[in-house]
Amino acid sequence: MDVLRLVAEGRSNAGIADELFISIKTVSVHVSNILAKLGAASRMEAAATAHRLHLLDADSAA
Repeated sequence: MDVLRLVAEGRSNAGIADELFISIKTVSVHVSNILAKLGAASRMEAAATAHRLHLLDADSAA
């Protein structure tokens, strides 16, 4: 969820890696898995889907 949230904020893989203290390659794998799980063709589509499904709402984190 952290990676998805940062993707939705428009962060690059390098920016996400810095924020979460993980490697860029690990971020890349997570982003690829997120795209597959959401059936999204792009980061922008994944972010839009996440917003539409309320995956990033504060209540859904609980």
